[in-house]
Amino acid sequence: MGSNAALIILGGIALFAVLIAFYCIAVYNGLVSLRNRYENAFSQIDVQLKRRYDLIPNLVETAKGYLKHERETLEAVIAARNAAYKAEQVAAQNPGDPNAMRGLASAEGALGGALSRLMVVAEAYPDLKANQNMMMLQEELTSTENKVAFARQGYNDSVTKYNTSRETFPAVLFAGALGFREAQLFEVESEKERQAPQVKF
Repeated sequence: MGSNAALIILGGIALFAVLIAFYCIAVYNGLVSLRNRYENAFSQIDVQLKRRYDLIPNLVETAKGYLKHERETLEAVIAARNAAYKAEQVAAQNPGDPNAMRGLASAEGALGGALSRLMVVAEAYPDLKANQNMMMLQEELTSTENKVAFARQGYNDSVTKYNTSRETFPAVLFAGALGFREAQLFEVESEKERQAPQVKF
């Protein structure tokens, strides 16, 4: 009777260990799935940002002929675009990395500010406002800005789900040890930067 009781206890312990192992595997797989979702969501931002980065030189080139005395403004837009492009490449290599995402948010804020300044300056040039190419670029840029905002919301939602899952019990016990670091939201840094650049004349 003693050996049967010992076998039952050992069997119970083994069953409990197997259940714990399966539960841990399920939590691990869930975290992997959520991490993949936010990385995929970032790739949607990536596509839209690259489209915007491609539009900006065309916008500046079109404006250049009209804004001959605004060279500093045009150069500031291109410099901000190049800085944002570099920050986006860093973030694309490791979506969710706090430093990369903060760098991207900061660079995007600076680019938004430079674009806004360009649009304010362009207001004083009626011929530029009437230029068909400029109007088309404005429309494309506005559409892209809206897509960036939508993609950023999707990314932030995915990051929030991932972070919530990794911070809840029991995942919190081993998430860090298994390499599941906290992911950073893609947030703009100031109230002014929260507003998309106005590209209407």
